[in-house]
Parts: sequence; C-alpha cells; structure tokens
Amino acid sequence: MNKRLFGSDGVKGIANTELNCETAFKIGQAAALVSFAKTDVAPRILVGRDTRISGHMLESALIAGICSVGGHVESVGVIPSPAISYLVKKYKMDAGVSISASHKPMEYNGIKIFDSDGYKITTEVEDHIEDYVRGKIEFPQPKTGGELGRISRTHTALRDYVDFVKSTIGADLSDIKVAIDCANGCASHTAERLFTKLGADVTMLGNTPDGFNINTSGSTRIDALMEYVAENKLDCGIAFDGSGERCLAVDENGCLVDGDVIIAACAGYMQKQGTLRNNSILVTQANNMGLIRFARENGIGTAAAPTGERGMMRRMLECGFSIGGDPSGHIIFPDDMPAADGQLTGIRLLEAMKAAEKKMSELAEIIEKCPQVMLNVPIENKYREVWKNNRTITSMIDEFESILGDEGRVIVRETGAEPVIRIRIEGRDFSAINTMALSLADTIKEQLSEE
Repeated sequence: MNKRLFGSDGVKGIANTELNCETAFKIGQAAALVSFAKTDVAPRILVGRDTRISGHMLESALIAGICSVGGHVESVGVIPSPAISYLVKKYKMDAGVSISASHKPMEYNGIKIFDSDGYKITTEVEDHIEDYVRGKIEFPQPKTGGELGRISRTHTALRDYVDFVKSTIGADLSDIKVAIDCANGCASHTAERLFTKLGADVTMLGNTPDGFNINTSGSTRIDALMEYVAENKLDCGIAFDGSGERCLAVDENGCLVDGDVIIAACAGYMQKQGTLRNNSILVTQANNMGLIRFARENGIGTAAAPTGERGMMRRMLECGFSIGGDPSGHIIFPDDMPAADGQLTGIRLLEAMKAAEKKMSELAEIIEKCPQVMLNVPIENKYREVWKNNRTITSMIDEFESILGDEGRVIVRETGAEPVIRIRIEGRDFSAINTMALSLADTIKEQLSEE
C-alpha cells in the first residue's frame, strides 16, 4: 500500500475495511509512543468519537493500542471533534483523538489526532506515526503487569465544552427563532443546551442519532432544513456536519447561506467591534470572488491558504488573523478555538445578525456572489503534473486570467485522490466564463491525449 495513511484531515476510510481494528490499534500504539518521546512519564490521551456505529469498534481498538504500550486514556464518549481540541489543553492531556469522518457517509470513519495545545498534529508527527504503522519503525516489546495503561472516564466533558463556547460569546440571542439540524451527529448532544442557554428559541432537527443516520441531514443535506425554516416562518436555520466542525445556514425564506456569506457577515461585525485582527481574513482557493470583492470594498485584507484545517490554521497563526474559512462552512476563529467549530460559528453568525438588526436574507446581501463554472477533466496517471509544463495549456490559462483581470479568476489544479484536473473559473459574465471553461477542458483533453 503506497498511498499515504494520513490525508488532509487525519486518517479516513470505510470502517472495517480501509480503516480496520488492526490499523486503529497500531495508530493508538504509535500515538502513545510519539507522546512518550516528549516526556519520561506515561502519556495521557483524551479520546472521543462521533455517533457512527463503527465508532465503538474503532474506539476500543485504538484505546487498546494506547494502553498496550503504557499510555493512559481519558474517555469522553460521543462529543464534537472541536470539543476534543479544546478539552485536551484544559485537561492538560498529552494528546487528543477524535474518531470521526466528519461530513462523510455512515460507512466511513476516521481518526484525527490533536497535540497538547489542541492543534492538529503536524505532518512530521503524522509521518512518525505512519512509520510505526507501516513497520518502518519497530514497535517495542509489549508492556506487562503494572506497566500497562489504564482507562478513566470523564462525565463532565460535554458540560465543560458547552460552558466554554458560551463564555466566548457576549451576545443575547433571545427572540431569534432558529431551527438547528445536527446531522444526527455529535452536536445532537450539545447544540440545544448551548443555543438555549444563549436565549434562542430553538427547534431541533437531526438530533436522534442511531449509529446509522449520521449526515443524512445537516450541512451536507440541507434541503430539509431549508423547507422547514420557510414553512414554519422561522428567522433562520443552522446546520452542522456529523463531527460538529462545519456550519452552514438558511435564511427565513429557506435559501442557503454558505461559508462565504458567514465569513463576510462575521468579519464585517468583527471589524465594527474592533476584533478583526490585522483587519484581514483568511481565504482559500475554494472561496468565491464575491467574498474577496467584499473584503476589498470594505478595506479588509485577505491572505490565501490551502484548503484543509491544518493549513488554514497554520497560516492564520502566522498572519495573526482572527477569522478564516471556506464555503463549506469549515470556519476558524483561532482567538476562541484551536479548531474549526460549527457551533461556535453558528453562534457568531446569529450574534452578527442580531447586532445588525437585519433578517438573515438581508444580512446575506453583504456579498454579491460571482458566477462560477466548475469542470473535472479525467487524465491518465502518467500525465499528472505534465499539463503544468504544456505551453498551450498554460498560455490559455494566462490569456483567460488577463481577460478577467480583477473581476474574475481561473483556478486549475489536480486532485490528490484521483487523476483529475479541476477547472474553476469565476467572473461576472456566466456565458463568457462557461465558454472559457469548456475551451480549457477541451484543450487539456487534446494536449494530454495519446498521439
């Protein structure tokens, strides 16, 4: 198996085949051993999971691995992934693990590892763990007797997390009628308590997890929430993914409010409050040009980062920014939380809406979205990276970028998982950018075809 074990957000795969108990056990061992290397005392590792049925199996295997090499486990059960990020530092743990596949369907699961400060571990630490799992580094002799690790269970974790998120917000959300869709995931255990404590009039949806129904609603399947909000004449809706990391919203008319709008609304509010550090926001290639234009028109700077939480967080810490994210609702407020937190994002959005004294639909008008055209062009493996040195292709990209100027952009990149070139072109004139995208796709196919 040559494919790297860790992806952009931990280890993910179909549970019990691509991500099985043996792998989870070894990851647990390796995570504990890497933590051991930092100190002479046995590491303490916080472990939580989402609501997938496979979580029980993988959690047991991972914990067994940790204990087998002498690490101690603090188990918190079902809990949002961002809560692990916060609690690992609060509880003074050496590391934290969230067993979750975020927004993916039920049959998947994943393992995300946080360091003692609550940040996702670096690629160097991932590589060290992977070397153990793949046998490049030999595991030490198994511990025996009193050297084995033990398991403790913390029953205050959910309360500690809710109290912390509430403490970061100064707003009173009373009189806001909101439907919250938890995707039958982790937020089912915290969202009602949190938003109700802040005064909102809450209706809960997607909050009856049964192990199988995670992400059958929520931010990845938001249609039901859109209909519910409009039919019941609520002020808005908030949707999370299964791990509680992402947040999208719905206005009172049942229209989607995506991550671009949420970032703009929150950044605009923070700018007025004087809390938008360096008067700038972090964006990714996935963000719409409308967000960048909003920033420019309001004197807000932008800096770009790769997609994926770790890359975004690293760049935000380097630049000293206080908000950034992507259109899928993966939004980070590093002054409050060392990870993307959907519930924190939802509260920040409602805070901005109430402060503006506007309906959600009016708040969403803060940016004008640019039309986008997106195309995927499958290529053969042997042509990976080749297109970047093909003058015909690169000249066409340069020409289109010159035509669009500041009113649009051309983004061409390969995907990591499969041999596909993704084309995304943005601009004010849909017909023009559609023609550009189709022409570029045809040129790539022609240039990378067999003679």
